[in-house]
Amino acid sequence: MEYPIGIEMAPDYLFYELSKAAYKLVKEVMLVESGENVVVTGDTSTDKRVLDAIMSAAYIVGANPVMIYVPTNEKAYAEPVTPLGNAVAVADVWIELSYSSIMLCESWRKAIDFGCRYINLTGMDVTMIVNCIGKVDVPRVVELGEALKAKMEAANEIIIQDGNGTYLTAKNEGRPVRHSGQLATFKGYPFMMCGQISWCPIEETINGKLVFDAAIFPPADMGILSDNVELILENGRVIKIEGGKDAERFSAWLHSFDDPNMFRLAHYSLGFNPGVTKATGRIVEDERIFGCMEFGIGSQGKMIRGSYWTAASHTDGVVSSPSIILDGEAIEENGKYVDPELVEICKKMGVAGY
Repeated sequence: MEYPIGIEMAPDYLFYELSKAAYKLVKEVMLVESGENVVVTGDTSTDKRVLDAIMSAAYIVGANPVMIYVPTNEKAYAEPVTPLGNAVAVADVWIELSYSSIMLCESWRKAIDFGCRYINLTGMDVTMIVNCIGKVDVPRVVELGEALKAKMEAANEIIIQDGNGTYLTAKNEGRPVRHSGQLATFKGYPFMMCGQISWCPIEETINGKLVFDAAIFPPADMGILSDNVELILENGRVIKIEGGKDAERFSAWLHSFDDPNMFRLAHYSLGFNPGVTKATGRIVEDERIFGCMEFGIGSQGKMIRGSYWTAASHTDGVVSSPSIILDGEAIEENGKYVDPELVEICKKMGVAGY
């Protein structure tokens, strides 16, 4: 059973399932140990029931949990107020649920340099944590991610195409792939919810058309798209944005920063969390729609291990049903994996349609 999308306001909605999922996140995913300092951050757009459940789970395993709850910042990825920044900079584990994420800011970099095990769960509500963590076989999702990572790293030419008009070409030339959805087994690393790998091909080789058809975030007033947003890329840079009102809004937001780096393609990502079957408007879910691809624009973090640059902000857009061709061989067609190894793992996971 897949639970409905959206926040059910009843305080006891999926209460037991939430408690189990929060404990699984803390103990089995973030590997929190007794005596560790765990900082849980949220804002007034966060589902506070999830914050409380994670705090309780961290306390049960013997950690020292600290919750920081702040007003929602209109600007995502911006430096937070000093008390929040100081707290995360010395955390052993940091679980971020703020809708207006501060990932990539200076305080975030300090936390990573300190050795913090960080996970970004922007906008996670009760339904998301139950569907995407509590009900998911996380080790099997990690296995699929490792298989996808190996195939991407072994390939040179990558073509992404879709019936929505997407046709994007690039060369990997040995670029490493980051599997962000792993278990938190090492320090000083930004983890994400299971079901995603990310990398950037050689930036200057990225050319063609990229069409977002599911979701974009930020800007915060977009989320699920009402019409497609078409991007023309030349040598890794967005040179034209076409489409309807969503495209106009997205273009205006990018141009508002007056920063040429806001038009650079920062990363490719593959989404494969079986708890996500369609866009919800919450980017942590949307970029993990099973079989989707998500592309980042703007700042490129060091963890991507590409050219690396900073920009005024960062945004992510989703292509829901891509075909992926690696060195002439398709591993996915119209949002469904066709590579035999990947298909076998999907069958073991019990993913619908395999």
